[in-house]
Amino acid sequence: MTDNVIIKYFPVLLKASVVTIELTAIAVTIGLVFGLVAALFRISKIKVLNYIGSFYVWLFRGTPLLLQIFFIYYGLPKIVPALTLPAFLAGAIALIINSGAYTAEIIRAAILSIDKGQYEAAKALGMTYLQTMRYVIVPQTYKRLIPPIGNEFIALLKDSSLVSTIGMVELMRAAQLKASATGRDAEIYIAALVIYLALTTVFSTIFNWLEKRLGKYEQQ
Repeated sequence: MTDNVIIKYFPVLLKASVVTIELTAIAVTIGLVFGLVAALFRISKIKVLNYIGSFYVWLFRGTPLLLQIFFIYYGLPKIVPALTLPAFLAGAIALIINSGAYTAEIIRAAILSIDKGQYEAAKALGMTYLQTMRYVIVPQTYKRLIPPIGNEFIALLKDSSLVSTIGMVELMRAAQLKASATGRDAEIYIAALVIYLALTTVFSTIFNWLEKRLGKYEQQ
């Protein structure tokens, strides 16, 4: 009987896991853009930009992701009714902003780890600050970014389960609905657990491969 329940609902959970992957991929991809901008603001000598970047990181790293999701989905419409958002969009925005704040510190650390001689060489060639970042500094951070960005992706993949609290049907919410409908909580949640483990294992393997691949490319 247990096997029948798992076999019956496993495809449903797998389908919901696609939404989890999509949500995570969107959040990390756009979060990288947010993180890069925030990191550049954080290391900028322009005080206003530095303050903006620092405030953004401080705010979204210092508050729970669940609270951010609730505020965007439930709180914003109370303040501005026009900002009533569907669950997927609200969840995606919360994950993007949160991921961007953590990614900003990852990118900032990677940029600061580049030898200062690189900046001086670029300046001697007449490059502007933005050109130096675009053509010299940022390209050198790719290999250093892969492990922490991979960890951020895995963490966000698991944290995406929090959007189930606003009714979005991803893997966790699908498991909750099926467990409630069938009363077979243990079996359904075990199936969801297996899928989460499979996803984190696959993506961990991918990021490890990318890290090794970039390492070999640099040695050539």
